[in-house]
Parts: sequence; structure tokens; C-alpha cells
Amino acid sequence: MSETLIKFDNITKRFSLRKGDIVAVKDFSLEIKKGEILTIVGASGCGKTTVLNMVAGFLTPSSGNILLDGQPITKIEPRCGMIFQNYALFPWLSVRKNVEFGPKINGVSKKVRREESAKYIEMVGLKGFEDAYPGELSGGMRQRTALCRVLANKPDILLCDEPFAALDAMTRQIMQQELLRIVNESGQTVLFITHSIDEALILSDKIVVMSVRPGTVKHIYDIELPHFGKVEVQLTDEYLKLKRQIWAMVEEEVKISMKIVSS
Repeated sequence: MSETLIKFDNITKRFSLRKGDIVAVKDFSLEIKKGEILTIVGASGCGKTTVLNMVAGFLTPSSGNILLDGQPITKIEPRCGMIFQNYALFPWLSVRKNVEFGPKINGVSKKVRREESAKYIEMVGLKGFEDAYPGELSGGMRQRTALCRVLANKPDILLCDEPFAALDAMTRQIMQQELLRIVNESGQTVLFITHSIDEALILSDKIVVMSVRPGTVKHIYDIELPHFGKVEVQLTDEYLKLKRQIWAMVEEEVKISMKIVSS
């Protein structure tokens, strides 16, 4: 994983409001390697989702460049697939038709769509639920469908905006393991946003702690835990040490954020 895939080069993002400009992200520089799972944590409102949306091409930096394979991102980036917290499924479409929606829009033939959707539906453990509708599925199954729909578009990069935050603790752990397994099989690069330090430690090759707004990179942790991705890793001394360190840094930023709001 030595090749840089995404490079943030001194990014600043401003939003214009009636009361004046707000600087959401300032002087943000970071490199993400091909095949890497990088997670961003930080206080609410620090600019995590803004960073994600700029990679997707939904937002444009006010200054600086975001490079994908050395080329600036200037529009919605087709090599990226976004997974949201709220599933973002069409309730009137079955699991299969939700998964096939993107390839259909892109002109993929019905035969190939059916073959590809069957492959990905089986990959996420939903075989037998192809004709079910989102309202008939549990939260975990809906999020698996959302993940499957993104994978069917064959993105090089998965952008994950707290995708498991609404799930119960057990389902969340299962989905974390599923994501790791799928990424290991298909080789995507992942940029993941979460408020859970445990989730970040279980999933990540690297963890970035962002400062309060205007958000910038405060610290980068290289995660080299034993039994990568295994739940048992949470019981190791190294895991607990890293968790304390990251929590202390995030807590400091949260307290600063609360002082700013109260003033």
C-alpha cells in the first residue's frame, strides 16, 4: 500500500452564510494510500463530512487541491461510492432492483446486471432476500443492501459517512466484520467517518484526529494491531493504550468545541 491514491493538498473550505463566512476546514493536508482504510474522528462539526463530500465531488474546495491518482477532483467523482447512515435505498424497489439501479442507469445489460447483482447480494449475505423490499428488512439488512448497491457500481473508493451509527451494538460489530471481509476481497480504498473510537480502531490502517472547526489534521495514528479486524483485539493492552490516547485527544477537542458554542 505504498502508492498514494488520494492527496489533500492544503485544503480550505468556506461556506457563505447571511452572518458571514464560516471556515469549515482549513489547511487540511493528508495522503491516503491505495487499498488503505483510513478513518477520521473528531468533535461534531469539525468538518469530517465536509472532507468526505469534497472527495466525492459534491463540494469544491475554496482553496487547495484534492488529487485522485494525481488529477484534481473537479466534479462528482464516478470512482467513488458513498455509503450513508440512513441507507439511501428506494423503498419501492426490491433488494435486487436497488442493487441493479446504478448499473441500469449506466447502460449495463439486463443479463450482466442480474449476474452482478446476484454475486454482490450473496457476498453481503442476502441471498434469498432478492425480492424483499427495504421496509421488510432489519436495519442491518438494509445497510447490507446499501453497501451492495454501492459495490455493484464497482467503485475504487468507498466513502463511508457513519454508515453503522444507527445500528444496535451487535449488528454494528457484524457489519464492521462484513465491511473488512468485502474490502479485503474486492480491494477498495476506504475513507470512513465515525464518532466511535472502537469502530475506528477495529477497522483502520490509519486514524486521523481532526481539530475543532476550522478542522485540520491534529494527529495521525498508524494502527498495527494484532489480529486485524478481530473483536478479540479490543482486549489487548495495545488496543486499550491506543484507545486512551485517541480518546484523550478527541475529548480535548470536544471541550474546546463546547466552550466555543457556549461563548
